Amino acid sequence: MASIDFKTFLSVAEHVLNAKLPIIIRGKHGIGKSEIVYQIEEKLPYTNGVVERRASQMTEGDLIGLPSIEGNSTKWNPPDWFKYGCDNAVLIFLDEVDRAPQEVRQGIFELNDSRKLNGHTLHPDTVIVAAVNGGDHGAEYQVGEMDPAELDRYTVFDVEPTPEDWLSWSKDKVSGVVWDFINNNRNHLEHNETFEPNKVYPSRRSWVRLDRTLQMACLLEGKMTDPSIFVLAQSFVGFEAAVKFKDFVSNWERQVALEDIVDNGKFELVEDFTINEHGALIEKMEQQETFKKSLTDTQRDNIAEYLAMVPGELAMKLFTNFTNEVVNLQDEDKISEIVKFMEHRLAKKDMLVKDYLVDLIAGIQSEEGGE
Repeated sequence: MASIDFKTFLSVAEHVLNAKLPIIIRGKHGIGKSEIVYQIEEKLPYTNGVVERRASQMTEGDLIGLPSIEGNSTKWNPPDWFKYGCDNAVLIFLDEVDRAPQEVRQGIFELNDSRKLNGHTLHPDTVIVAAVNGGDHGAEYQVGEMDPAELDRYTVFDVEPTPEDWLSWSKDKVSGVVWDFINNNRNHLEHNETFEPNKVYPSRRSWVRLDRTLQMACLLEGKMTDPSIFVLAQSFVGFEAAVKFKDFVSNWERQVALEDIVDNGKFELVEDFTINEHGALIEKMEQQETFKKSLTDTQRDNIAEYLAMVPGELAMKLFTNFTNEVVNLQDEDKISEIVKFMEHRLAKKDMLVKDYLVDLIAGIQSEEGGE
């Protein structure tokens, strides 16, 4: 089954939940499945919060409750979390379902199928989302297989978020140094090959935890040469990523702030940048929504001059990002921004931006035709 990124998942999941049908998210550990569930709930106008339960830690009693005697018979009293979902419109999040005892999973069958357990029915607007590590990656985890009848109770989404998903989510949640490291070293965000037993590997979750620890210890300040940084990084994200991270933070002064280019036009700072470093800086502009803000004439001109410095394919990416993001402005402002940008005369090229872009496109097409 083909995987989708988080952006696509968020755009389609609410349609399933609007039909009050259950969803199961399958994906590797540490990619943010739990986080995305809370983002889904925020998009649903009819729910009021998330009720989260680890199915792997539940027994039958945690699911169906306990009986009480009424006359000559017993009546099952639902556990508090389930009763809350019956009385209120919420998103019920059942995590680690494929690690749960079989008896609990059988009970979840009825919950998904009939929206009730032991005569107690969910609120009409309560929805259910489950998460597992199974699917394509199931062989790497100690989880139970889900048979066709069990899977048939869910709408199944295999998720494999992109680095851009994490960079977009984390831009205001981690420090600048960790964000920039991942932006420049995306292959170290998480491990995508076979896992060796007992070896520590990086994950999206482990980078957030490392960042929190380093910030609390005030180790991401000054020159950042404290040996504790490597020791801690190795413990959170493994040896290979820790070595790369140590080298990166020790050369942090080489990192260029967006303000240096966009506001101040300090192009000498990026004259010896590699294509990857330029790409990371352009990615940072996109993630920090530089072009969605009202630009001054100086900022617009600086962006145009920077466009003329980067390799052709990155220049086109920068221009595409600019035009895509200014569409969020009002029509008159949008047209004005694009026209002013295109009519800027590049100092080093002695030509207008629009003419430079035409030359770039012609060059790219010529290269493609010669292959």
